[in-house]
Amino acid sequence: MPAEQDALFPGKQFISTVLEALETKTRMTGAIAHRYLMRAAMAGMIVAVFYIVNYAIVGIFSGLHVGETSLAGIGKMLGALAFGPALVFIYYTKSELLTSNMMVVVIGYYYKRISAWRTLRVLFMCLAGNFMGGLVFAVMYHFSSLVEGPTGEQALHSVEAKLGYLSSASGIGDLFVRAILCNFMINLAMLLIYNGFIREDWSKIFSMIMAVFVFAFLGFEHSVANTVLFTVIGLTHGIDVLPALGNVAVALLGNFVGGGLLIGGYYAYANDDSRWLGRQLHKDEVQAGE
Repeated sequence: MPAEQDALFPGKQFISTVLEALETKTRMTGAIAHRYLMRAAMAGMIVAVFYIVNYAIVGIFSGLHVGETSLAGIGKMLGALAFGPALVFIYYTKSELLTSNMMVVVIGYYYKRISAWRTLRVLFMCLAGNFMGGLVFAVMYHFSSLVEGPTGEQALHSVEAKLGYLSSASGIGDLFVRAILCNFMINLAMLLIYNGFIREDWSKIFSMIMAVFVFAFLGFEHSVANTVLFTVIGLTHGIDVLPALGNVAVALLGNFVGGGLLIGGYYAYANDDSRWLGRQLHKDEVQAGE
């Protein structure tokens, strides 16, 4: 029966690994909450660094031409690739990123390992930490010239586009879908890492870089990245706060659907063998009675 069970529910190790990670997160957000906030803040700092690298590369190539052909598209591709390692650094520094935690807490809630209150606590503390980390680097950027010139122009253009989604119902819908797809990709990479089938570090690194590349290149919406970007631009160039908060709110909902439900909820249910085991036990009892 174990071999048949493994074939029918191949994601059991993934679920087990996620539940172990959840146990650590719930303990940290209780007994040593300040250390959990520090780990979440580091994720915000990492995003702040790599996001500016992305805009710096895009800014450089936007002004380059070969004949009459602009190299802006190449810059967009290289910028997205440069942003990809952000998730790698977050994973290997054991930092805490809100969007991947959405998947973790949904699986934990499905298997009754965490209450609704604890779920909200983990997510809120992670978001707060991510914001604080981004704020630290935003303050440093304010006293530097790093977000000026072509880099600043590209970042401002991106902010304008992101805030523009809030101008119409169709724009909000577009933002919501982009947020769903963004965290679907992020947690698809985490699924590959946690499921036990990929063991080599380079395979894990490639998976994470490609997942982030897809969302960055196609312009998907990541709530934490947007929060960090808005904080940086707010302190360096100024920003309209209410639309920025609206963007983050919609992105949070979309990210939760994409990573929490479409990955977390989907695979939690797909690998739940409790009903199958109950039917097998009933079947064995019937056969034994005959």
